[in-house]
Amino acid sequence: MKIRTCVLSVAAGAFFLSAGTDRAGLTEGCRPGNLAPGIKLPGTDAEITFPDSSGRYTLLHFWAAYDAESRMRNVQLWNVLRREGGSQVKMVSVSMDRLTSVFVGTVKADRLEGTDQVHEALGEDSEVYKKYGLKKGLRNFLIDGNGVIIATDVTPDRLFGMTGKREI
Repeated sequence: MKIRTCVLSVAAGAFFLSAGTDRAGLTEGCRPGNLAPGIKLPGTDAEITFPDSSGRYTLLHFWAAYDAESRMRNVQLWNVLRREGGSQVKMVSVSMDRLTSVFVGTVKADRLEGTDQVHEALGEDSEVYKKYGLKKGLRNFLIDGNGVIIATDVTPDRLFGMTGKREI
């Protein structure tokens, strides 16, 4: 009987300790409601972490020159953010192209110099590719200021409706 009481007491204590934290129950993953995994690009100092201390939303977009839809969406999203002022949304684009020359040439051809573009040279073999479940295609993630994924595969038409600004 004493062992049962002791086990129940420990279990109750653990429950109350975990229930008191702000992030209790949140796990890192690639679905809405999950904490967005941080990104460290091998061989560089580039590191993208969540949450964002500015309190803004982060739109994390994965693209590659070989994936026409993701490349087109990258240009569309950047153009919408430029046009709409994007003060509520910080966008980071991650290229999954293996060749640096392809990445640099595509950014230049798409007129995205000066935007927040980073390159993951390991492409489909990278840790970030696996962490974000990109096996079935390249996509994007809208992450709130607390580091929680609130939407995936955001289109330019949906972007500002989700962040509290007017619909486009």
